[in-house]
Amino acid sequence: MERLWAAGEPVAATRIRDDLADRGIALTTVHTVLTRLEQKAFVEHDDSRPRQFRARGTREEHVAGLMHEVLGQAGDRQAALARFVGGVDPAEARLLRELLAAADAAADSADHTAG
Repeated sequence: MERLWAAGEPVAATRIRDDLADRGIALTTVHTVLTRLEQKAFVEHDDSRPRQFRARGTREEHVAGLMHEVLGQAGDRQAALARFVGGVDPAEARLLRELLAAADAAADSADHTAG
């Protein structure tokens, strides 16, 4: 995924293999990994030859999805959120407050235009 995100454009499996040449990874291994990532809906390819692969979302979208998934597994969501918030530094806490305020304002705006 790192290689696909870094590329910023669709890439062939051969390019990924070439980027990993120092690791001695075979092209078949790259194809296997890309196929598994595609089955998990992280990657998609076009119909060109050779196929061009790209990430289906950004790194940030992926991380946010993981955060939601992990939070969904918490027995006590409030406690998990409290522990998370307690572990962020002051700048991150300030950013979280700003993002929550913006989300509230957007929700209020949507409520007013819908009603």
